[in-house]
Order: sequence, then structure tokens, then C-alpha cells
Amino acid sequence: MTIGVSCTAFSADSPEEWIIPIFEEFDHWEIFSEANHSVVNNMDVFRDMLCSYDMSYSIHAPIADLNIAAMTPRLREASLKETLDTIRAASELDVGLVTVHPGLASMVVKGLESEALELAKAAMKPIEKASIEYGVTVAMENMPSVPFFLGRTASQLADIVDGTDLGICFDIGHANTMGEIDAMIELLGDRFVNIHIHDNNGDKDSHMTIGDGSIDFVTLLPRLKSYAGNHIIESKTFESAVESQERLEKLLH
Repeated sequence: MTIGVSCTAFSADSPEEWIIPIFEEFDHWEIFSEANHSVVNNMDVFRDMLCSYDMSYSIHAPIADLNIAAMTPRLREASLKETLDTIRAASELDVGLVTVHPGLASMVVKGLESEALELAKAAMKPIEKASIEYGVTVAMENMPSVPFFLGRTASQLADIVDGTDLGICFDIGHANTMGEIDAMIELLGDRFVNIHIHDNNGDKDSHMTIGDGSIDFVTLLPRLKSYAGNHIIESKTFESAVESQERLEKLLH
């Protein structure tokens, strides 16, 4: 079991600014492939840099400006292409896992979720094909309690990935905002290939330091004892991630 870190704030700076602090505190870095940390747009930087540090890596596919379930075909196709390019880039960097969001329904037009769900399901096949072609495990992530996010419930996420061998990224904080922790473990636990871990009080996706919110990690973590993959701390700040790691290590041992 490896504890890693991922933080959206890192992507505002160059990758070189963050890799040493991360290496000094963590054994794994889940690169949030946005802005300055886009693995597609900064392939040469990452290729030269990652092999220089004795650390393992995974990638979170970009989410800003992307929607693989978009109603507009051109936007949907561009979003899918960027996602597939990220999987290809992971392969070229010898990174074996990419986490992907399952898409969005319309933020302004109500009543279109069923159509968006069908579009999301259609995107799973080319994503699965790329996963096989490039030898990269892809994890579809459950979403928090935001009305237009797809994959908020275990049953909806199971429907999206139905008919594929795609894995699941179990985001504990997201599941807590939906009251879906039990359902995620019971319905999809055997497909978990990545875990995102952070805390909240159940009301919003606040990405608090582990132990500062309402999630009962003492009871929850033993239920995941069969899971042998990474625990990725998704934090708002580096300092919060370091504190979360210290608390998580005590909970896991």
C-alpha cells in the first residue's frame, strides 16, 4: 500500500517546482494533468524529470474545459481526444494508471441527464480501447453532490462502466457528500484500482485534512483491507497533504 498526493494548486506552477517537495514527503505523486502540469503539452519536461526520482506516479486526466458527455458533438469529440491523448502520454511516460471523470450533464438546461448518461456510456468504449492499446489502467471516478455531475451514485457509475473492464477510482470524500460510501464499496468494491482520500462534513466537497471532517475513517479503512493499490490524498494545500499522510499512516497501521 502506497500513500500519494494530488493537488490541483500544484498545476499553477512548473512541475520542477513541486517534484522535490513531493519526493521528500511522499512515495507517490498523482499528477493533475492541467495547465502547467498537462502531460500532453509538457511531455518532454515530464519525460526527463520523472525518471530522475525514485517515486511512483499516476495521472489524473484533465477536467477543466472537458466534458466527454457534452451535448455538442465537437466539444464532446475534443474532450474525448484530450482524454485519449492523456492515456497515450501516460504510456509514453511509463505511468500505469489514469483517473478520469465520467462527464457532466448540462449545467443550465434541466432534464438532460439521461441523454448525457448515454453519451458518457458511449465514451467508455474508446477509453477502454485506449486502455488496452496503451497498457494503461483507467479508473472512472465517482463524483460529489453537484447536480450536473455524472457518476454521483454507485448505481449510476456502475451503469456508465457497464459492459467494460474499466476500473473505478473510489473517491471517499465525494461518496461522503452523497451518502454513498457503503453503496460504492458494496457495488463496486471489487473494481477499485485507485482511491482518493480526503475529508468533509458531508455537505460539500471541501477536501479537508483527514480527521478534520465527519468521515469515520476508523470504521471505513478496515473495510478496504482487500484493496492493495494507492491511497491518494487529494488536498487543497501541500501542508494539509503532509498532515493527512501522518494521520492516515496511524490509521492504517
